Amino acid sequence: MEELGRLGFTWADLEDEEYWLDGVAVMRESIYRELEEASARLWAILDKAARYIYGRHDLYALLGIPEVLWEMLDTLPLPPPGLISRYARFDFAVDAGGSIKLLELNADTPTGYVEASIATPWVCQQADVPTVNGRMPELVAAAWGEERPDTAACVDYGTHLEDSGTIEALVRHSGLNIECVDCLELSIDDGTVKDGQGRVIHRMFALYPKEWMAVDEGGDALAYAVETGRLTLFNPPHSILLQSKGLIAAVWGMYELGFLFSEEEREAIAKYVLPTYNKPVFSGDFVSKSMFGREGGSVRMYDETGSLELEDEDGFDSSVLFPTVYQKRAELSRIQTSAGELHLLTGMFMINGQPCGLLGRGGGPITGNTSHFIAMGVR
Repeated sequence: MEELGRLGFTWADLEDEEYWLDGVAVMRESIYRELEEASARLWAILDKAARYIYGRHDLYALLGIPEVLWEMLDTLPLPPPGLISRYARFDFAVDAGGSIKLLELNADTPTGYVEASIATPWVCQQADVPTVNGRMPELVAAAWGEERPDTAACVDYGTHLEDSGTIEALVRHSGLNIECVDCLELSIDDGTVKDGQGRVIHRMFALYPKEWMAVDEGGDALAYAVETGRLTLFNPPHSILLQSKGLIAAVWGMYELGFLFSEEEREAIAKYVLPTYNKPVFSGDFVSKSMFGREGGSVRMYDETGSLELEDEDGFDSSVLFPTVYQKRAELSRIQTSAGELHLLTGMFMINGQPCGLLGRGGGPITGNTSHFIAMGVR
């Protein structure tokens, strides 16, 4: 644990709770190769759908994109294909038989980077299990070499261990000279953004969910700074199109209508995407969640009869602020750990447009804020 702390993973325990569970979950190489291919195919499919939605306000509304962001999305150019977000993470349900289903994509502010890029390779090495996560730092260096942020920010920098450690690791792996700052200390005057020391910020990576610009005091001012080009934000604003769980519902709807996608893309959607809608059309065995829910917040599970079976009570329920999607339930693998039997959620990082790193999290049927980090290797 001390050595991991020196490497930058300082939250193995969170608030006296055991967050990191020692041990390695091992995935069969054949399943990993399919997961890698599925990730690349789904990434291209979601990118195509986001480009179709770009500029269409009726579809922005359907995806729950706050209106304060619409002008920003319309006026700024779309990034190149596959690079709307250069730092993202898929969450998959992989069942005991190796069946792979996409649950969601965090294309805006994924955490778990330190666990995947630093802790997982170290734990796998100790356990003599091969890791597939070794390329993550070089892909961050390639991505940030293109974006060249001068600042990395999170809320409560210096006191929030996980978010602070995440931006510090990204900065270290980028190889660039980047200042780390606290979002709460930023000031904005007529579109010019400054840190707590009065330094002007031009290009900023922020672990700050873009949908909160519609809610936070100062959100309008931040949106104006980006719209007018005084501030360039990473991930770029259009990453919110990928972030909305409504995009998966849009992809499923277009798949059902036989629209937009090639035969090959349709095969991937049928195989890896769960039926997802923006209305509760299922009779039972489904999940509801906010289009901008994070860390399990807002997730409700319904059984075969359509009765509420389980809901997340730890995370913030953002369904009070944003629309809801309804998705067919999928089974997670179960693994035996020092904390008992847990459901294993499989994360796959997409950095600079490439699938490159597994993140294992174990918990109940809903993977929420109280889930555990479990290193994943491939053999």
